[in-house]
Amino acid sequence: MHPVPPLSAPAAEPLNSPVPGDVAPASLARDGLDALAGFTNWDAAGHAQSQFQLSGLHCAACAFTIQDALARVPGVRAARVNAASARLVLDWDPAQASLDDVTTAIERAGYRAAPDVVESSQALRRAERRQMLWRVFVSNFVAMQVMMLVVPVYVAEPGDMPPDIERLLQWASWVLCLVMLLLSAGTFFKAAVQQLRSRRLGMDVPVALGLAVTFVASTGALFDPTGPLGHEVYFDTLSMFVAFLMLGRWFEMGARHRAAQALESVASALPDRAQRLAADGRLESVHVAELRLGDRLHVPAGERFAADGVVEQGEGCVDEAILTGESQPLLKAVGAEVAAGSINLEAPLVVRITRVGADTTAQGIVRLMRDAQGQRVEQKLVIDQVARGFTFGVLLLALGAALAWTWWAPERAVAVAVAVLIVTCPCALTLAAPAAWLAAAGAFARRGVMLVRLDVLERLTAVDLVVFDKTGTVSEDAPVLAGMTAVGADEAVLQHKAASLARLSRHPYSRALAADDGALEAWVDVREHAGLGLEARDAAGQVWRLGSPAWVAAFAERAVAPGAQLAFGSPQALLSLSLTERPRAGALEAVAALRAQGCEVHLLSGDAPAAVERMAGQLGSLPWVAGATPADKLARVRAWQAQGRRVMMVGDGLNDAPVLAAADVRVVMGQGAGLARANADLLLVSDRLTDLPWARERGRLTQRVLRQNLGWALLYNLACVPLALAGWLPPLAAGIGMAASSVLVVANARRLARP
Repeated sequence: MHPVPPLSAPAAEPLNSPVPGDVAPASLARDGLDALAGFTNWDAAGHAQSQFQLSGLHCAACAFTIQDALARVPGVRAARVNAASARLVLDWDPAQASLDDVTTAIERAGYRAAPDVVESSQALRRAERRQMLWRVFVSNFVAMQVMMLVVPVYVAEPGDMPPDIERLLQWASWVLCLVMLLLSAGTFFKAAVQQLRSRRLGMDVPVALGLAVTFVASTGALFDPTGPLGHEVYFDTLSMFVAFLMLGRWFEMGARHRAAQALESVASALPDRAQRLAADGRLESVHVAELRLGDRLHVPAGERFAADGVVEQGEGCVDEAILTGESQPLLKAVGAEVAAGSINLEAPLVVRITRVGADTTAQGIVRLMRDAQGQRVEQKLVIDQVARGFTFGVLLLALGAALAWTWWAPERAVAVAVAVLIVTCPCALTLAAPAAWLAAAGAFARRGVMLVRLDVLERLTAVDLVVFDKTGTVSEDAPVLAGMTAVGADEAVLQHKAASLARLSRHPYSRALAADDGALEAWVDVREHAGLGLEARDAAGQVWRLGSPAWVAAFAERAVAPGAQLAFGSPQALLSLSLTERPRAGALEAVAALRAQGCEVHLLSGDAPAAVERMAGQLGSLPWVAGATPADKLARVRAWQAQGRRVMMVGDGLNDAPVLAAADVRVVMGQGAGLARANADLLLVSDRLTDLPWARERGRLTQRVLRQNLGWALLYNLACVPLALAGWLPPLAAGIGMAASSVLVVANARRLARP
């Protein structure tokens, strides 16, 4: 039998103590630290890693342009921009450069930036949304007016339209298109210039070139119908192309904003103020930044918890849906843990704070989501490189088409070149992967599953072996009472007293006993003996012990029943208690679902063989290994991998670090304060094991949607490029097809956003 751990709460590292990632340099001024608070972490060397939200990005070339601009700022060590989520992760030294230096460099590159905190990010998105809405309105209004002007020319029979009236309609179209180019399409020209300056070809280059060629050629034909540019004008094509393109960008922006709002829904769940209980029992309203470990908070019904803590007084239901995705309220009694951001639904509760600030569950989730949305997955990098090469090829192809048609049919050379430039713009190609990944990440977050690394969506589909740790993973955190034996007194009386004393301890064994009896009794002279248990005196002056069977038996001078894990007694009586573990809710269903998906499931634990065998039997006769040290677990996982298996390891993250690091997919349970530093690909904040088969299925769906998006983007180009080269696809149809392909890719990816 393993020794019984102490009945007090196990020791843990201080969760708000300075650790690498939280330490700011002492040399930085206080006002400088305040300016960076909320979106900056610090490493041991005093370097800052700050998160920013960006606006104005449309493709991978935009990301490289910003990175190049920041590389010239003193003190910047590295800049990583994700164009899909419009996020910047900046590794820099604030002692050498100010925050204004960073934002100014980004603005000079043609973009805008704001610290990734709720208020400034929302303001940045509102400004971007207003600007985009204005551009969409102008482009679509102009397109409608131009179409109204050209329809009479289209429907008129030969000779019905006087030449002077037709010229007047063309001049009106020219004025409208000039306004549209200045107010709506100027963003394409500005971005194209920035991309060319940084010697990178993005999707804005062929778009801007196509717009310029179309407008210049049409203007030349309007000014001099007998000149070298002919007499054909394409103002209707130009206006409709810009209108459709702006609509496509509106939908892309909406998808990006929804991903950011999913993160902020968690961050904004934290209240600004809390009611703290003073030592004399008075309530004082304080800002959350003033809260400290050990403070006691009074949380009225309907209010959110301002920090993670433990219930000390009261009982009621709590809504944790914002964190775990669980819509069913959870009952919280004395000793239960509550998380910041969750809502107290029923009765007032008194909570003792265990984690504050950045260490709370909610802030850990926010940090993880920011990190995930700031990642640039290797597969996306390959797509970006393909798109850049594709853009260069498009420019050569358009030039070759223009030269060929100039020799064959000069009057159609401009139209063919413009159609090639427009139809081959790689918008859909560069959107295919990030749109799918971000939509899937949002669905995972709403379900209470945090994607720490986006590329896990691909690795999930390859898993064929799932390995579970036992304690705290497939088993409940606290054991349950299985039986008892009384000597020297009535069993019910002893159980009543034992349950009352157990309420004074947070040890898992104590919670198992106290859960069966809510009775309270006056205990005095309560003392804790480390590694042994509790000792206290009742109202009659009798001393009692609750804890290790050997320790209690020596005091009571009586034999403990075989197999007991806990004992309660005095010199006159002894109660032997046997405890057992039970599977976590949903564990059996999760194992069955994983097996149905074709995965082999194993139980790998360091616990005693009897306990592991019993748990394996309760979960459907799983293959099991007991008594495994961390080194043994690591060796077994590597042996499976040597056989070609793809292993998912599921643990609690406490003593499984080596084996988790070696696994192909790493899953960590729980809502602990180490969320942001956990060595995991997935975090089951929901604590629902049934989310594992759901995650694998959603990973498959994500890969399927990604292949569909890439397939559509490639098929569209392969089908339309020959048509454009042959002159069978007019520029207007090319513009509609290009914009529609981008919208289709984003809409297809939105299917993944449903949890």
